[in-house]
Amino acid sequence: MSERTRKNGISDDRMNCAVVLIDGGSLFRAATQLNLEIDYEKLLPCLLKGRDLVRALFYTGFSSGNLKQASFLKWMRNNGYRVLQKELVINSDGSRRANLGVEIAIDMMQFARANDKIGVIILVSHNNDLAYVAQKISSQGLQLEIVSLKSLVHESLLSYADRFVDLESIKSDIRKSSNI
Repeated sequence: MSERTRKNGISDDRMNCAVVLIDGGSLFRAATQLNLEIDYEKLLPCLLKGRDLVRALFYTGFSSGNLKQASFLKWMRNNGYRVLQKELVINSDGSRRANLGVEIAIDMMQFARANDKIGVIILVSHNNDLAYVAQKISSQGLQLEIVSLKSLVHESLLSYADRFVDLESIKSDIRKSSNI
């Protein structure tokens, strides 16, 4: 039996297993800036780069009564994503927001602590509030990949990433094909 090599104390078997956490609001903002309609069937394979998927989570705000959004979230659930949603809150300035940073942070820590099969956490977000949990993840020896648009992500979040993927560099790989 051959011995597996280790990277930062993580076996090759674990390095081949990843969890993907997608901050839907961050991804939508980045996609809007890139004038990109994302094909979510292409997104996971592009992020995983051949690694095994343990779980894909999609965090999003929602508006009750929005049938197009409800249809999209149903499609996501039926196609490999676990959807965690929170109703949008309307702020005094009229903007709408669903703060899901706490949920993302808790899930990141749970995956880091409870699952010894995961070697990589792929976080699709530019939310600087996640920098502290990113630090804790990296101190536990897991590999952390941040996926975002370079112009949106803050250095304090990037400083804990083992790898950064700029959405600009993969947009042609994840773009939804037009049905012409």
